[in-house]
Amino acid sequence: MEFRKIRMFVEVVRQQGFSRAAKVMFSTQSTISKAVRQLENELDAPLLDRNARGIVPTPSGEVVYRRGLRMLAELGDMERELEELQGLAKGSLVLGLPPIGASTLFAPVFAEYRKRFPGIDIRLVEHGSAELEEQLLAGRVELAASLLPVAEDFEWLPIRCEPLVALLSWDYPQAARGSIRLEALREVPFILFEDGFALNRIILAACRRSGFEPAVITKSSQIDFICKLAGAGLGAAFLPRVVAERRTSGQVGLVEVEDPHTAWDMAVIWRRGAYRSRAAQAWLDVVRDLYGGAAEG
Repeated sequence: MEFRKIRMFVEVVRQQGFSRAAKVMFSTQSTISKAVRQLENELDAPLLDRNARGIVPTPSGEVVYRRGLRMLAELGDMERELEELQGLAKGSLVLGLPPIGASTLFAPVFAEYRKRFPGIDIRLVEHGSAELEEQLLAGRVELAASLLPVAEDFEWLPIRCEPLVALLSWDYPQAARGSIRLEALREVPFILFEDGFALNRIILAACRRSGFEPAVITKSSQIDFICKLAGAGLGAAFLPRVVAERRTSGQVGLVEVEDPHTAWDMAVIWRRGAYRSRAAQAWLDVVRDLYGGAAEG
């Protein structure tokens, strides 16, 4: 059994299709399909089910996907550790950052890191936090930024905790209030980020605890666009206060969300038990120096 086939199968499941998996892996759809068929033959089990919902893993496929993620992550760890032992490391770090808050929190870290370690090359992977957690589990990135709480699969170093604010056009009477519970926005359409953003998970969970499912008018991955939509009166958008204050300049009302467990609690995370390269450890050292990081999870 080849790691290449497992990697292709894992990507088909992640991308929910052969064509999207082929694009991500810079391959052809026929090559990906052939590799998955060969893997099914080797394991003597069907791994994918094609139905009305699209392509989903069978029970056997779920096992191969879950175990495959771990195998690929361990392979990445082994390659990094062997490179350093053999003195072949070129000094590189694959880092995952979400669009929300990255410029505010991590630009100073980049500047200090570059000053201390000019020879280390950083490759950025930019996605929402939920997607970055998957990338970590698969070993595609070594460190990532995400919102707490995270699953037990990860360890973390806390960075900053900010209150969440609702962005509301001044046309809404709620915009003039200093704080608000999400229940008071039950009749207001929500403008959310794309599904790969952990911030959505926090907002929707808080709404469900309050007994309602919000009407989501649209989703986007672009912070400025979301702010403009809120300013145009299309509904309520949500950002951490430190980000909202820099993006809106008084164009909308910023109303603090009072509901429990809605704070924007940002941390650097990594896979529990994973090998940590010198480049990754150096990044964590800089984060501790700049933000404290009094405790690790």
